[in-house]
Amino acid sequence: MIPDPARPGEAARVLFVAIVLSCAGPVTVPAVDRELLTQTAATAGAIVMEVTVAPVPVPVEGTPRLVYELAIESHASEPLVVESIDVVDAGPGAVIATLQGDALEHRLRVEGGPSAPGNVLAIAPGARGRVYLELSPGDAPLPRSLEHRLTYRVAGSRSTAPVTVRGAHVAVRDSQPVVLAPPVRGGPWVAVYDPAWERGHRRVVYTIDRLARIPGRFAIDWIRVDAEGRYARGDEDVVRNWYSYGAEVLAVADARVAAARDDVAESPTISGHPDHPLEDATGNYVALDLGDGRFAFYEHLAPGSIRVSVGDKVRRGEVIAAAGFTGHTVGPHLHFHVADAASPLGAEGVPFVLERFRLLGRYDDFGAFGRAPWTPVGARVESLRRRELPAPNVVIDFGNAGTSNTPANGRGTP
Repeated sequence: MIPDPARPGEAARVLFVAIVLSCAGPVTVPAVDRELLTQTAATAGAIVMEVTVAPVPVPVEGTPRLVYELAIESHASEPLVVESIDVVDAGPGAVIATLQGDALEHRLRVEGGPSAPGNVLAIAPGARGRVYLELSPGDAPLPRSLEHRLTYRVAGSRSTAPVTVRGAHVAVRDSQPVVLAPPVRGGPWVAVYDPAWERGHRRVVYTIDRLARIPGRFAIDWIRVDAEGRYARGDEDVVRNWYSYGAEVLAVADARVAAARDDVAESPTISGHPDHPLEDATGNYVALDLGDGRFAFYEHLAPGSIRVSVGDKVRRGEVIAAAGFTGHTVGPHLHFHVADAASPLGAEGVPFVLERFRLLGRYDDFGAFGRAPWTPVGARVESLRRRELPAPNVVIDFGNAGTSNTPANGRGTP
């Protein structure tokens, strides 16, 4: 990282002061300059920024979106407080996004928590922060590469002059997300996810073999509802009353079965669901090898419903299992994501798009989910969507997406 020449930092100012003093003979250094000199020495080369997984544009509601994380490491001797982050189109040098204040607080997470009391933007010496970014350039051309400009100050310093560094230059990958058929048929299905959720898939980091990864970077929990937006008939505590339970799970492409598990038990009630250790978090699952280093994961499957074995070849639309209530989950649903390895937790999530679906509406306030109907799409919104990742918490219908009418393990969709 280097001080930004476009926004001179205190390092340059202190260097100038030092040169003047060396030529002028013995003088008394003002207290503020002593602090600046100490601050600069403590923070020289203090910040290292890195984008560990290069973003791939994925279309959402007709607009390409860049989803990635900016890692920040502090090598200073004092806690540093991040004041702002600019995301820059490295070609023309135009700022395409600025994070500061509440927006920055919401997106920056420091491992182990903040290093200064009451300040969630403080990073302790040797600590690592992670900034979660989802960028849509709008009408501007999609950047070919990105650069990041970070402004910080020393925690507790009396100086008001921040230091700005730039780095984390990364090329935007020109590859295309894999195009998939629906993982379920019919509807209405709610695409439950939100990048802003603190404990949503997007922000859950797993450390496997000493490597931190986000397998659910683009994960969606599919939950089926009725016309009134309810996710269960009758007693919601009864697992089989949920509309998602037993729904046919379909192969999203011609593929080979890379991994499968079918030994996790299932509670008949929501209230009786036990805690699960990390190794059982996915519940029963199937992973399909899609080729080109991409694997589709289906998790929380019903016990005894898996129809395939490792090594089997499956055809697009084939019924491979049934949605269930196994593993770490609060209700029956199908968890689906695509990653770069055949490990449910030890892989990086990669983007995908669905070949086609019909948009019915959305939950603008997810607090109403399961208690009230969704908000229908407006007349001006094109309901038939092609080759897109569904937007957060939209309600969609897949129609008769599959090729088989035989329900998995004798269970039919509601």
